[in-house]
Amino acid sequence: MKDLQTIINESERIVFFGGAGVSTESGIPDFRSDDGLYNQQYEYPPEKILSRKFFYEKTDVFYAYCREKIFLTGKKPNQAHFKLAELERAGKLSAVITQNIDGLHAMAGSVNVYELHGSVNRFYCTHCGKLFDLGYILSYPELVPSCSECGCLVKPDVVLYGEMLDHEILQGAAEEIRKADTLIIGGTSLVVNPAAGLVNYFSGKNLVLINKSETSADRYADLVIRENIGKVFSGIKVI
Repeated sequence: MKDLQTIINESERIVFFGGAGVSTESGIPDFRSDDGLYNQQYEYPPEKILSRKFFYEKTDVFYAYCREKIFLTGKKPNQAHFKLAELERAGKLSAVITQNIDGLHAMAGSVNVYELHGSVNRFYCTHCGKLFDLGYILSYPELVPSCSECGCLVKPDVVLYGEMLDHEILQGAAEEIRKADTLIIGGTSLVVNPAAGLVNYFSGKNLVLINKSETSADRYADLVIRENIGKVFSGIKVI
């Protein structure tokens, strides 16, 4: 923690790259841990349900699953989310890049957030493009929501399997990492591409890994901390 605090104190442009482990302490399950979504038994594998093809072919099953496992309400940011927002307000952190779709970084007060996989709090009509929020979906009287404007199918604004990441968001995130003097990677196993490949754009001074398990980038890191990310960030002092 002393080494981490020193790095943060001496940095001028920190970028944080995070994954599911950032939100597990807020009660949001991850995908690949022993009790994660990928290790639970369903009629269809989660990676199949959360695919573009499945969304259009079995929309009712898709929405039933998401209402139970993905559209989680009442979840609040944890210490990691709040500390990152504090670092941004202090001018230390320039961007948060997240693989999560829960919107907790914005809820905690972070402004410059790159949501690589979209947000479960946004929805749009697949025909006319009208936007909706999660409240509209959860209060809709039927399982599969329709557009209030044209009556067509409404889809979550998230990147499903079989879909491409938004090119502008990817470019912006890569540029933030390229300009960073410190990159902190937290709560991610770095196995999901192309998002994980973004870390290759970093050429700054300090690479910090905060994750409970080993990652492919550990051997390149200047500092590796094996601990819950919320616990680590709660000990950071913003000067």
